[in-house]
Amino acid sequence: LFDSKIILGKNGVPVAANFRLEQSTIADAIQAGQVRVRTLYLSVDPYMRCRMNEDTGSDYLLPWQLSEVADGGGVGVVEESKHDNLAEGDFVTSFNWPWQTVAILDGSLLQKLVPQLVNGRLSYFLGAAGITGLTALLGIKEKGHVTAGGNQTMVVSGAAGACGSLAGQIGRLEGCSRVVGIAGTDEKCSILVQEMGFDAAINYKKGNVAEQLRELCPSGVDVYFDNVGGDISDTVINQMNQNSHIILCGQISQYNKDVPYPPPLPPDIEKIQKERNITRERFLVLNYMDKQEASVLQLCQWIQEGKLKVRTFTVTCGL
Repeated sequence: LFDSKIILGKNGVPVAANFRLEQSTIADAIQAGQVRVRTLYLSVDPYMRCRMNEDTGSDYLLPWQLSEVADGGGVGVVEESKHDNLAEGDFVTSFNWPWQTVAILDGSLLQKLVPQLVNGRLSYFLGAAGITGLTALLGIKEKGHVTAGGNQTMVVSGAAGACGSLAGQIGRLEGCSRVVGIAGTDEKCSILVQEMGFDAAINYKKGNVAEQLRELCPSGVDVYFDNVGGDISDTVINQMNQNSHIILCGQISQYNKDVPYPPPLPPDIEKIQKERNITRERFLVLNYMDKQEASVLQLCQWIQEGKLKVRTFTVTCGL
C-alpha cells in the first residue's frame, strides 16, 4: 500500500516509507464465479517503478493508486471455489494479483497451473516459466533475428537479473555462438559463466567496459539484449555490427528519471544506430500472447532437461 503522505515523484528512488502494511478482513462468502485464494508467491519486478507514477508511460500499465492495495504477478492456491473450472487445491496465477495474504478473485481472470511442469517449483511460474521467461524467449525470437549456425555474438546487459540470466541461456539455445553478459559484481559474473553457460561476463563497475567488450567480442556484437539503457547500452551499441539487432527489453537505469520510454539515444549513438542499420524497436511480450502456451511448454522442457538454469531470491513474509 502506498502512503499518501509521502509522494515519490518521477525522479525519486522508492523507499519503504512509500508503502504501509494493513490488517483487514475480507467477505465471509464468495459469489458465483469467484474463488478465495491464499497467496503463496508475489513477484517484485523493475516495471513496478513505472506504476508508482501517475503516468506509467505505457498504455498497458495502470498506475498504482494511493492507499489502495498494490498488485503484480502472483501465485496462490484455491481455498474455496464457486467457479466451474477451478477447485479447492488448484494452483493459480495472475498478472494482477493483489498483495494480500488471502483474496477473493474472479476465477475467469486466473490461469490454472500444472506444478509438474516445473518440478513442483511454483515460483518458477513467476519467473523462468512465466512472464519473465516469455519475455526472454519471445524477445529473442521476435526481435533478435538469431540464426542457428550464424556465428552470432550476443551481449546481455543486466545479465544477472531474472530476465537477463535467462536471455543469455536462451540465446545460446537458439543458436548464438558467443554470449557475453554485463553485471555489477564479480560474484554475479562468476555465476553467469560457471553456472549459466555464458562465455564471459563483464563487471561494469571495474575497468573499462568498452575495452573489455572489444576483447571479449572480437567480431563485434550482432544481438544486444538491452535491460538497462544509459551509458552501458551506449557503449554496447558503439560496438554493434552492420544490420545488427537490439532487443529493447528494459531500461532499468532510467526508471527513476523523468524520461520517455524508450529513452532517446544520445545524438552520436543514434547516428551509429542509423548508419549501421541497427534495429531498436520497443518489445512488448503481451503482444505475442498467441504464442504463450507453446513458449511456456518450451521453457518448462528446458528447465526439466537442465538446459535452462534458474536462480530465485525468495523473501518469506508472515503475518
